[in-house]
Amino acid sequence: MQRKEGEEEEENEEAEEKEEGTSFSIFAPLSPLRLNYKVAEMMKRSSRPPSLPSSSFGRLLMDASADRTPRTVPRGIHSVVPAFLLLALTSLVCLLVYLVSGPIEFSPRPAAGGLLGKFGIEMKENASGLSFESFGPDHEDARIRSVFRRAATKDKTVILTTLSEAWAVPGSVFELFLESFHNGVNTHKLLDHLVVIALDSNAFARCLSIHIHCLPLVTEGIDFSGGEKFFMSHDYLKMMWRRIDFLRSVLVMGYNFVFTIEEASYQKATCSRQLGMLASTTWKLPNQKDADILWLRNPFPRFYLNADFQIACDHFLGSSLDFENRPNGGFAYVRSNNRTIAFYEFWYSSRELYPEHHDQDVLNYIKYDSFIAEIGLRIRFLNTAFFGGLCEPSKDFNKVCTMHANCCVGLSSKLHDMRIMLEDWRKFMSLPPREKRLQLSSWRVPQNCSLPSE
Repeated sequence: MQRKEGEEEEENEEAEEKEEGTSFSIFAPLSPLRLNYKVAEMMKRSSRPPSLPSSSFGRLLMDASADRTPRTVPRGIHSVVPAFLLLALTSLVCLLVYLVSGPIEFSPRPAAGGLLGKFGIEMKENASGLSFESFGPDHEDARIRSVFRRAATKDKTVILTTLSEAWAVPGSVFELFLESFHNGVNTHKLLDHLVVIALDSNAFARCLSIHIHCLPLVTEGIDFSGGEKFFMSHDYLKMMWRRIDFLRSVLVMGYNFVFTIEEASYQKATCSRQLGMLASTTWKLPNQKDADILWLRNPFPRFYLNADFQIACDHFLGSSLDFENRPNGGFAYVRSNNRTIAFYEFWYSSRELYPEHHDQDVLNYIKYDSFIAEIGLRIRFLNTAFFGGLCEPSKDFNKVCTMHANCCVGLSSKLHDMRIMLEDWRKFMSLPPREKRLQLSSWRVPQNCSLPSE
């Protein structure tokens, strides 16, 4: 009796060993009719308790399962077959997609600013097929709205700058302008809201290769692709007034904007409240209006909350409300409302009262006009402590937001001094926090830039 019980135990152990050694593999050859049966068997086995009672019913189940043991897979095939099946499945999916949709073409997306190469940005061809010549005055509002919808902040604010062929070449002022956003404090993200207004076909193509928001501004009857237009020439004046009208349309669409450009002329201005206008001496220089401002810190926290029209200065006299401050149209922040729309319409129409005058000159003439007070336009002048330039540099590196290459004659001089400014800023940014607070840093400019003699 004892031997019989011992034999039964041995038989149970052998059956359990067989059961443990039995495994189901998807790679074992199975007929379609037996597949569902095998899956059901697996589910039964996985839900069965670890051990069965030593009974005739338990032995019957184990004997039945032992008789249906599937064939095992040769060693090593588990690592080869999955990779083969994955490759076959991927190829099948790609083939199906190709047959359904045809060949897939990918168009490279322009990168968001920065110097080519330095920030890992390669020159891209104009994959969209757009050309400057294909744009005209028709549907211009629709184009503007399309670009601005993508570029604007949540409160519908965009940053605008202009670009012409003369400034679009590699290593130009425009690339220094873009590079400053990468080196500034909380400025890199502002590139997402920068819209570059291209004045000619070469500038437009260049913009598409290095930036994501490019807008062609076509001026009927004027071709700016032949190089720089001399300041105060007929074509130049027409383009500048075209720009004022364009900014008016931006305000009408409900967008606020920061307009950051280069002012081609240096103006030594004096005010006369008795005469009700600003007399100015202007040196006319053969330069275009383009971006020659370095963005070193996010300027938006430094804007006045209760102002409609805010403008930078060549020289700041101490009060943001003082109309005797010497403004520079190279940097302005304008909010969209009825007052600013009326102001820009008045500014644009005033070109007829002052023919052959630059838009900056006309602004200086009309800012004392009674119409400004009637519409209630709130004008503030920006402190050079935050919005400095070569005319009056910002002294505290911990406060400066922008540095303007104003009061500078000649493109090569401007490029040289802007590079020095950027080097000085990088050096400051590399300092430990404690040394930054000591305010020992200073600008090494102007160097090559100089003011015309009177």
